[in-house]
Amino acid sequence: MKAVSKTFYGVKALDTVDFSLEAGEVHALLGENGAGKSTLMKIIAGIYQPDNGEITLKGRPVHIASPAVSQRLGIAIIHQELNLNPYMTVAENIFMGREPRKLGFVDFKKMEADTVRLLEQLGLMIDPRAKVASLSIGEQQIVEIAKALSINAEILIMDEPTAVLTDRESDKLFALIHRLKNRGVAIIYISHRLSELKLICDRMTVLRDGKHVITRPFDGITEREIANLMVGRELKELYPDKPSKFGENILQVEDLTCEPYFRNISFSLKQGEILGFAGLIGAGRTELASALFGDKRIQSGTVYYKGSRLHVKSPIDAVRYGLGFATEDRKQSGLLLDMSVTQNTTLPSLAGISRFGFIRRKMENRLVREKVTELKIKANQVDRAVKHLSGGNQQKVVLAKWLVAETELFFLDEPTRGIDVGARREIYNLISELAAQGKGIIVISSELPELLGLCNRIIVMHQGRVTGELDHTESTEEKIMALAAGV
Repeated sequence: MKAVSKTFYGVKALDTVDFSLEAGEVHALLGENGAGKSTLMKIIAGIYQPDNGEITLKGRPVHIASPAVSQRLGIAIIHQELNLNPYMTVAENIFMGREPRKLGFVDFKKMEADTVRLLEQLGLMIDPRAKVASLSIGEQQIVEIAKALSINAEILIMDEPTAVLTDRESDKLFALIHRLKNRGVAIIYISHRLSELKLICDRMTVLRDGKHVITRPFDGITEREIANLMVGRELKELYPDKPSKFGENILQVEDLTCEPYFRNISFSLKQGEILGFAGLIGAGRTELASALFGDKRIQSGTVYYKGSRLHVKSPIDAVRYGLGFATEDRKQSGLLLDMSVTQNTTLPSLAGISRFGFIRRKMENRLVREKVTELKIKANQVDRAVKHLSGGNQQKVVLAKWLVAETELFFLDEPTRGIDVGARREIYNLISELAAQGKGIIVISSELPELLGLCNRIIVMHQGRVTGELDHTESTEEKIMALAAGV
């Protein structure tokens, strides 16, 4: 790609960017949210057309007019935001538009057998006839990867593929990447997990504010140097000091059960404390948060909030009590993508900013602009649809809406999924500040360094049960993984 440029609504997303890729290499594409990484990849995938620039493939100029053209050229992309049809089966999603046929009819038997073979490569054993809607977000991510592999791509673009995978599942993906690399497949790898890049990547290209900064081999560069190149400034320590002053119990859970997701869960959380939840996919962590937030029916057990029995029958009740839930999938359940930044930010707080049934616009605009400034959300116009923001800025809008709602107890499920290193530090500082204000914070994360760096305590779950609780002074990745695996 030579001198590629792209502008949206007067904002230059890409400014004369050069990028090259060799057969059999894994090339990391790095940069902060909004740096232009996803835009560059969507041009390769035929989703966007460049305003200027030239693209050559195997030495020949190409015009990638659509995703169908991109696929015919042997290019596959695994998007950061999953693009699966939740009401179709796993097999139907993987082979959509390319279904094997027999006598003019779809050969479901072959399609399902091929699906099982693809999923086995990724270490996932699920029914190919299962509806995608029934899968966890991590399982859906693996299905998305299998879908890309099914076209036998020569160029594979992976945009944050491990964002919701556990370390064990990520290791299986890395082994697969090495096999693909040995077969001559070229892989463009976008990730904010700097620690994993050295395991698989040969070269790196850094973008900043839509411009090319550097392309170089990975040898001889530290994570801190990479982070500094991405943000254009010296980054201090990533994690703030852990909270040390706690108040009374803000939440106490006793023998909570919601079959088939979890059973007999008990724990407590103090005001000003950050409590982490670790576990593999299917452990029940997200479902536990959903049940406490009123999105799943609790079958037995008791919940106390600020010393009183908590009766939450729906998320509306939870919001009224002062609970906030930043879900792991911002696209499906965290945001209304066609609504504006302002509308998304104030959605849980409409009663507080309304008078006689009408929204007080001046108050709404003031609150939203305060949070946009506080969280450094890159949004030129707060009345624009939130779908036009980068993934990291969308995540900040998710957090902003719970701050405006004056939340007392936060459930943060994968709070830095798809977030760059600079924005991560901002969000970690925000979490620390909320704890210092006496809020209760529960962090669910698949990234063990994140839990170890942030949390006072870590509760580990395995197949719907608590298998251990570790204080931060005794927590290690090895101990957490052993408990998460049921050892």
